Amino acid sequence: MFAMALSAPHRPLEPVERPDPQPGPGQLRLRVAACGVCRTDLHVIDGELARGPMPIVPGHEVVGLVDAVGAGVDAGLIGLRMGVPWLGATCGHCRYCLEGEENLCDAPAFTGWTRDGGYASAIVADARFCFPIPDRYGDAEAAPLLCAGLIGFRAWRKAAEARPVRTLGLYGFGAAAHLLTQLAVAQGQSVFAFTRAGDATAQAFARELGCVWAGGSDEPPPSPLDAAIIFAPVGATVPAALAAVRKGGTVVCGGIHMSDIPSFGYDLLWEERRLVSVANLTREDGALYLPMAAEAGVKPHVTTYPLAEANRAVADLREGRLSGAAVLIP
Repeated sequence: MFAMALSAPHRPLEPVERPDPQPGPGQLRLRVAACGVCRTDLHVIDGELARGPMPIVPGHEVVGLVDAVGAGVDAGLIGLRMGVPWLGATCGHCRYCLEGEENLCDAPAFTGWTRDGGYASAIVADARFCFPIPDRYGDAEAAPLLCAGLIGFRAWRKAAEARPVRTLGLYGFGAAAHLLTQLAVAQGQSVFAFTRAGDATAQAFARELGCVWAGGSDEPPPSPLDAAIIFAPVGATVPAALAAVRKGGTVVCGGIHMSDIPSFGYDLLWEERRLVSVANLTREDGALYLPMAAEAGVKPHVTTYPLAEANRAVADLREGRLSGAAVLIP
Protein backbone atom coordinates (compact mmCIF):
# COMPACT_ATOMS: atom_id res chain seq x y z
CA MET A 1 0.00 0.00 0.00
CA PHE A 2 1.24 3.48 -0.90
CA ALA A 3 0.27 6.40 1.33
CA MET A 4 1.15 9.99 2.14
CA ALA A 5 1.65 10.22 5.91
CA LEU A 6 2.08 13.03 8.44
CA SER A 7 4.87 12.30 10.92
CA ALA A 8 4.38 15.47 12.98
CA PRO A 9 2.39 18.73 12.72
CA HIS A 10 3.86 21.43 10.48
CA ARG A 11 5.81 18.83 8.47
CA PRO A 12 5.29 17.98 4.80
CA LEU A 13 3.49 14.72 4.09
CA GLU A 14 5.89 11.87 3.39
CA PRO A 15 5.45 8.97 0.94
CA VAL A 16 5.42 5.58 2.67
CA GLU A 17 5.01 1.96 1.59
CA ARG A 18 3.17 -0.32 4.01
CA PRO A 19 1.55 -3.74 3.92
CA ASP A 20 -2.11 -3.68 2.93
CA PRO A 21 -4.29 -3.07 6.01
CA GLN A 22 -6.45 -6.04 6.99
CA PRO A 23 -10.09 -5.48 8.00
CA GLY A 24 -10.93 -6.52 11.53
CA PRO A 25 -14.36 -7.49 12.90
CA GLY A 26 -17.01 -5.10 11.65
CA GLN A 27 -14.65 -3.51 9.15
CA LEU A 28 -14.25 -3.45 5.39
CA ARG A 29 -11.35 -2.53 3.16
CA LEU A 30 -11.55 -0.18 0.20
CA ARG A 31 -9.20 0.18 -2.73
CA VAL A 32 -9.18 3.97 -2.81
CA ALA A 33 -10.26 5.52 -6.10
CA ALA A 34 -10.33 9.14 -4.91
CA CYS A 35 -9.90 11.16 -1.71
CA GLY A 36 -10.84 14.79 -1.28
CA VAL A 37 -8.56 17.32 0.39
CA CYS A 38 -10.59 19.09 3.07
CA ARG A 39 -9.80 22.19 5.12
CA THR A 40 -9.98 19.96 8.20
CA ASP A 41 -6.96 18.11 6.79
CA LEU A 42 -5.15 21.46 6.89
CA HIS A 43 -6.06 21.86 10.55
CA VAL A 44 -4.61 18.39 11.28
CA ILE A 45 -1.45 19.05 9.26
CA ASP A 46 -0.99 22.53 10.74
CA GLY A 47 -1.43 21.34 14.34
CA GLU A 48 -4.59 23.39 14.92
CA LEU A 49 -6.50 20.40 16.32
CA ALA A 50 -5.61 18.35 19.37
CA ARG A 51 -2.76 16.05 18.36
CA GLY A 52 -3.81 12.52 17.46
CA PRO A 53 -1.59 9.49 16.92
CA MET A 54 1.44 10.05 14.71
CA PRO A 55 2.32 9.17 12.06
CA ILE A 56 -1.18 9.48 10.59
CA VAL A 57 -2.52 9.21 7.05
CA PRO A 58 -4.92 12.16 6.55
CA GLY A 59 -8.02 12.21 4.39
CA HIS A 60 -11.70 11.68 5.16
CA GLU A 61 -13.51 12.15 1.86
CA VAL A 62 -12.76 8.66 0.59
CA VAL A 63 -14.33 6.80 -2.34
CA GLY A 64 -13.34 3.29 -3.34
CA LEU A 65 -14.33 -0.27 -4.08
CA VAL A 66 -14.74 -2.80 -1.28
CA ASP A 67 -12.27 -5.65 -1.80
CA ALA A 68 -12.30 -7.38 1.60
CA VAL A 69 -14.47 -7.59 4.71
CA GLY A 70 -13.88 -8.62 8.29
CA ALA A 71 -15.90 -10.90 10.54
CA GLY A 72 -19.54 -9.92 10.86
CA VAL A 73 -19.66 -7.89 7.63
CA ASP A 74 -21.77 -9.00 4.67
CA ALA A 75 -19.49 -10.40 1.97
CA GLY A 76 -22.02 -9.12 -0.55
CA LEU A 77 -20.46 -5.67 -0.10
CA ILE A 78 -17.33 -6.81 -1.95
CA GLY A 79 -17.17 -5.06 -5.30
CA LEU A 80 -19.50 -2.22 -4.28
CA ARG A 81 -18.45 1.43 -4.34
CA MET A 82 -18.60 3.05 -0.93
CA GLY A 83 -17.58 6.29 0.75
CA VAL A 84 -15.79 6.83 4.07
CA PRO A 85 -16.59 10.10 5.90
CA TRP A 86 -15.02 12.07 8.78
CA LEU A 87 -16.94 10.30 11.56
CA GLY A 88 -15.31 6.87 11.59
CA ALA A 89 -16.97 5.24 14.61
CA THR A 90 -18.84 6.01 17.83
CA CYS A 91 -19.14 4.29 21.19
CA GLY A 92 -22.88 3.66 20.81
CA HIS A 93 -23.63 3.90 24.55
CA CYS A 94 -22.90 7.43 25.76
CA ARG A 95 -25.78 9.87 26.34
CA TYR A 96 -25.33 11.48 22.93
CA CYS A 97 -25.32 8.22 21.00
CA LEU A 98 -28.41 7.00 22.87
CA GLU A 99 -30.23 10.29 22.18
CA GLY A 100 -29.56 10.23 18.44
CA GLU A 101 -26.70 12.75 18.49
CA GLU A 102 -23.82 10.48 17.53
CA ASN A 103 -21.95 13.46 16.08
CA LEU A 104 -21.36 14.53 19.72
CA CYS A 105 -20.23 11.07 20.93
CA ASP A 106 -17.96 11.13 23.97
CA ALA A 107 -15.57 8.53 22.50
CA PRO A 108 -15.60 8.89 18.70
CA ALA A 109 -13.05 7.94 16.07
CA PHE A 110 -12.28 10.24 13.15
CA THR A 111 -11.01 9.22 9.75
CA GLY A 112 -7.67 10.82 8.96
CA TRP A 113 -7.20 12.24 12.47
CA THR A 114 -7.45 9.48 15.08
CA ARG A 115 -7.25 6.62 12.54
CA ASP A 116 -5.60 6.40 9.14
CA GLY A 117 -7.49 8.01 6.30
CA GLY A 118 -7.66 8.04 2.55
CA TYR A 119 -4.44 9.66 1.33
CA ALA A 120 -3.56 6.09 0.44
CA SER A 121 -4.19 3.32 -2.04
CA ALA A 122 -6.21 1.35 0.53
CA ILE A 123 -8.11 2.02 3.76
CA VAL A 124 -10.00 0.01 6.37
CA ALA A 125 -13.16 1.49 7.87
CA ASP A 126 -16.06 0.59 10.13
CA ALA A 127 -18.67 -0.84 7.75
CA ARG A 128 -21.51 0.81 9.70
CA PHE A 129 -20.11 4.28 8.96
CA CYS A 130 -19.67 3.92 5.20
CA PHE A 131 -22.12 5.24 2.62
CA PRO A 132 -23.12 3.95 -0.82
CA ILE A 133 -22.27 6.48 -3.54
CA PRO A 134 -25.01 7.58 -5.99
CA ASP A 135 -24.37 6.29 -9.51
CA ARG A 136 -24.56 9.74 -11.08
CA TYR A 137 -21.21 10.73 -9.55
CA GLY A 138 -17.76 9.73 -10.71
CA ASP A 139 -15.20 8.87 -8.07
CA ALA A 140 -13.50 12.28 -8.00
CA GLU A 141 -16.84 14.11 -8.07
CA ALA A 142 -18.21 12.06 -5.20
CA ALA A 143 -15.29 12.58 -2.82
CA PRO A 144 -16.06 16.19 -1.70
CA LEU A 145 -19.66 15.24 -0.96
CA LEU A 146 -18.45 13.13 1.99
CA CYS A 147 -17.43 16.10 4.13
CA ALA A 148 -17.67 19.44 2.33
CA GLY A 149 -21.12 18.41 1.15
CA LEU A 150 -22.23 16.75 4.37
CA ILE A 151 -21.09 19.44 6.79
CA GLY A 152 -22.63 22.10 4.56
CA PHE A 153 -25.88 20.14 4.57
CA ARG A 154 -25.86 19.83 8.36
CA ALA A 155 -25.13 23.54 8.76
CA TRP A 156 -27.91 24.35 6.26
CA ARG A 157 -30.44 22.35 8.25
CA LYS A 158 -29.26 24.01 11.48
CA ALA A 159 -29.71 27.44 9.90
CA ALA A 160 -33.40 26.75 9.31
CA GLU A 161 -34.25 25.31 12.74
CA ALA A 162 -35.74 28.55 14.08
CA ARG A 163 -37.58 29.87 11.00
CA PRO A 164 -37.72 29.41 7.22
CA VAL A 165 -34.76 30.68 5.23
CA ARG A 166 -35.31 32.51 1.96
CA THR A 167 -32.08 34.54 1.88
CA LEU A 168 -28.87 32.73 2.85
CA GLY A 169 -25.35 34.12 3.23
CA LEU A 170 -22.26 31.92 2.87
CA TYR A 171 -18.97 33.22 4.28
CA GLY A 172 -15.95 31.56 2.67
CA PHE A 173 -16.61 30.26 -0.82
CA GLY A 174 -14.66 27.02 -1.00
CA ALA A 175 -15.59 23.37 -1.37
CA ALA A 176 -18.48 23.35 1.12
CA ALA A 177 -20.04 26.61 -0.07
CA HIS A 178 -19.92 25.77 -3.77
CA LEU A 179 -21.80 22.51 -3.08
CA LEU A 180 -24.33 24.03 -0.70
CA THR A 181 -25.02 26.91 -3.09
CA GLN A 182 -26.26 24.49 -5.72
CA LEU A 183 -28.55 22.68 -3.29
CA ALA A 184 -29.91 25.91 -1.78
CA VAL A 185 -30.59 27.45 -5.21
CA ALA A 186 -32.36 24.25 -6.28
CA GLN A 187 -34.55 24.62 -3.18
CA GLY A 188 -35.50 28.18 -4.17
CA GLN A 189 -33.27 30.12 -1.79
CA SER A 190 -31.42 33.31 -2.72
CA VAL A 191 -27.73 32.84 -1.89
CA PHE A 192 -25.27 35.64 -1.10
CA ALA A 193 -21.57 34.72 -1.31
CA PHE A 194 -18.91 36.37 0.87
CA THR A 195 -15.30 35.76 -0.20
CA ARG A 196 -11.89 37.07 0.70
CA ALA A 197 -11.78 40.79 -0.02
CA GLY A 198 -10.95 41.38 -3.66
CA ASP A 199 -11.21 37.73 -4.73
CA ALA A 200 -12.85 38.41 -8.08
CA THR A 201 -12.32 34.82 -9.26
CA ALA A 202 -14.25 33.31 -6.34
CA GLN A 203 -16.97 35.92 -6.69
CA ALA A 204 -17.40 35.18 -10.39
CA PHE A 205 -17.52 31.45 -9.62
CA ALA A 206 -20.24 32.08 -7.02
CA ARG A 207 -22.35 34.00 -9.50
CA GLU A 208 -21.89 31.24 -12.11
CA LEU A 209 -23.39 28.80 -9.60
CA GLY A 210 -26.47 30.95 -9.09
CA CYS A 211 -25.63 33.34 -6.25
CA VAL A 212 -27.64 36.55 -6.51
CA TRP A 213 -24.77 38.60 -5.04
CA ALA A 214 -21.08 38.06 -4.35
CA GLY A 215 -18.70 40.36 -2.50
CA GLY A 216 -16.02 40.51 0.16
CA SER A 217 -16.54 39.28 3.72
CA ASP A 218 -15.90 42.84 4.83
CA GLU A 219 -18.91 44.12 2.85
CA PRO A 220 -22.54 44.25 4.00
CA PRO A 221 -25.06 42.44 1.79
CA PRO A 222 -27.47 44.58 -0.23
CA SER A 223 -30.38 43.39 1.94
CA PRO A 224 -30.71 41.58 5.30
CA LEU A 225 -30.24 37.81 5.40
CA ASP A 226 -32.49 35.24 7.07
CA ALA A 227 -29.43 33.16 7.97
CA ALA A 228 -25.70 32.95 7.37
CA ILE A 229 -23.28 30.03 7.44
CA ILE A 230 -19.58 30.61 8.09
CA PHE A 231 -17.17 28.18 6.43
CA ALA A 232 -14.13 30.46 6.60
CA PRO A 233 -11.99 29.71 9.69
CA VAL A 234 -11.85 33.43 10.49
CA GLY A 235 -13.35 34.61 13.78
CA ALA A 236 -13.81 38.16 12.50
CA THR A 237 -16.58 36.92 10.18
CA VAL A 238 -18.83 36.16 13.17
CA PRO A 239 -19.74 39.77 14.10
CA ALA A 240 -19.95 40.60 10.38
CA ALA A 241 -22.45 37.79 9.82
CA LEU A 242 -24.49 38.75 12.89
CA ALA A 243 -24.71 42.29 11.54
CA ALA A 244 -25.89 40.93 8.18
CA VAL A 245 -28.82 38.82 9.46
CA ARG A 246 -32.23 40.22 10.23
CA LYS A 247 -34.00 40.04 13.60
CA GLY A 248 -34.50 36.42 14.60
CA GLY A 249 -31.82 35.33 12.12
CA THR A 250 -29.30 32.54 12.65
CA VAL A 251 -25.54 32.44 12.15
CA VAL A 252 -24.01 28.96 11.94
CA CYS A 253 -20.29 28.30 12.36
CA GLY A 254 -19.58 25.35 10.10
CA GLY A 255 -15.89 24.65 10.72
CA ILE A 256 -14.06 22.47 13.23
CA HIS A 257 -11.54 25.25 13.92
CA MET A 258 -11.73 29.05 13.84
CA SER A 259 -9.44 31.87 14.88
CA ASP A 260 -10.50 33.83 17.95
CA ILE A 261 -13.79 35.70 17.65
CA PRO A 262 -13.30 39.41 18.42
CA SER A 263 -15.49 41.07 21.01
CA PHE A 264 -18.66 42.66 19.72
CA GLY A 265 -21.52 44.67 21.10
CA TYR A 266 -24.57 42.91 22.49
CA ASP A 267 -26.72 44.76 19.96
CA LEU A 268 -25.49 42.35 17.26
CA LEU A 269 -26.91 39.37 19.16
CA TRP A 270 -30.01 41.06 20.54
CA GLU A 271 -33.45 40.75 18.91
CA GLU A 272 -33.30 36.97 19.12
CA ARG A 273 -30.45 36.40 16.71
CA ARG A 274 -28.87 32.97 17.21
CA LEU A 275 -25.19 32.00 17.02
CA VAL A 276 -24.62 28.23 16.86
CA SER A 277 -22.05 25.73 15.66
CA VAL A 278 -22.21 22.35 13.99
CA ALA A 279 -19.96 19.45 14.91
CA ASN A 280 -19.09 16.49 12.73
CA LEU A 281 -21.97 14.64 11.08
CA THR A 282 -24.29 11.70 11.58
CA ARG A 283 -25.09 8.69 9.43
CA GLU A 284 -28.56 10.14 9.03
CA ASP A 285 -26.99 13.20 7.41
CA GLY A 286 -25.36 10.98 4.82
CA ALA A 287 -28.51 8.96 4.18
CA LEU A 288 -30.47 12.17 3.57
CA TYR A 289 -27.91 14.30 1.78
CA LEU A 290 -26.36 12.06 -0.87
CA PRO A 291 -29.66 11.19 -2.62
CA MET A 292 -30.88 14.79 -2.24
CA ALA A 293 -27.70 16.17 -3.81
CA ALA A 294 -28.00 13.75 -6.72
CA GLU A 295 -31.66 14.62 -7.28
CA ALA A 296 -30.93 18.36 -7.15
CA GLY A 297 -28.16 17.99 -9.71
CA VAL A 298 -25.41 19.19 -7.37
CA LYS A 299 -22.18 18.98 -9.38
CA PRO A 300 -18.87 19.16 -7.51
CA HIS A 301 -16.20 21.19 -9.29
CA VAL A 302 -12.93 19.38 -8.67
CA THR A 303 -9.24 19.76 -9.42
CA THR A 304 -7.47 16.40 -9.35
CA TYR A 305 -3.89 15.67 -8.27
CA PRO A 306 -1.88 12.44 -8.20
CA LEU A 307 -1.72 11.07 -4.65
CA ALA A 308 2.06 11.55 -4.63
CA GLU A 309 1.47 15.29 -5.09
CA ALA A 310 -0.66 15.64 -1.96
CA ASN A 311 1.60 18.39 -0.61
CA ARG A 312 0.90 20.51 -3.70
CA ALA A 313 -2.84 20.00 -3.30
CA VAL A 314 -2.65 20.97 0.37
CA ALA A 315 -0.64 24.10 -0.47
CA ASP A 316 -3.08 25.13 -3.20
CA LEU A 317 -5.98 24.80 -0.76
CA ARG A 318 -4.14 26.72 1.96
CA GLU A 319 -3.28 29.58 -0.40
CA GLY A 320 -6.74 29.82 -1.95
CA ARG A 321 -5.62 28.82 -5.43
CA LEU A 322 -8.63 26.52 -5.98
CA SER A 323 -12.18 26.97 -7.17
CA GLY A 324 -14.23 24.10 -5.79
CA ALA A 325 -12.48 21.11 -4.27
CA ALA A 326 -9.11 19.34 -4.53
CA VAL A 327 -9.16 15.56 -4.98
CA LEU A 328 -6.25 13.08 -4.81
CA ILE A 329 -6.19 10.11 -7.20
CA PRO A 330 -3.99 7.12 -6.24
